[in-house]
Amino acid sequence: MAYRSRMRLLTLLLRLSGGIVSTAFLAILLPVEWMAATHGWLGLGEFPRAPIVEYLARSVAALYGFHGVLVLLVSTDPVRYRSFVWYVAFVNVAFGLIVLAIDIHAGMPLFWTIAEGPPVIGLGIVLAALNRGARPPHAAGGAEWMEHQSSMSEERSRATGRPSVG
Repeated sequence: MAYRSRMRLLTLLLRLSGGIVSTAFLAILLPVEWMAATHGWLGLGEFPRAPIVEYLARSVAALYGFHGVLVLLVSTDPVRYRSFVWYVAFVNVAFGLIVLAIDIHAGMPLFWTIAEGPPVIGLGIVLAALNRGARPPHAAGGAEWMEHQSSMSEERSRATGRPSVG
């Protein structure tokens, strides 16, 4: 895959995952009755009514939300923030494995276990693979450097309305 295509796909995946995960902020405001209804609808039994349950649900939602915002920030320039992309990729794989183990140990329904850990692991692997090609363009050498220079020049021309020079 060409350098430009890899960077576009990497940026798209970071923005998509960051955007989805940052919506967790909304759960902070979710009424407890809605949490209980969703819990029951998912077939998880009766929702435990204790202060620690509400605290954990809301604080985990906040952590997810902040993680999503960080990923969105990294998506603004994955080449510049290459080390953060490596971190996000590693954390996704590690977190996916951890929640997979937790889901199995806790006896979560199969649909939950399949829908939670494995996609996060897969995303981490894809981000890592795409990030391997995210080295700064001047380090790429040869055709990739020329392709990057050409695409940057074209993008500047479109943004400014002035023809590219060189």
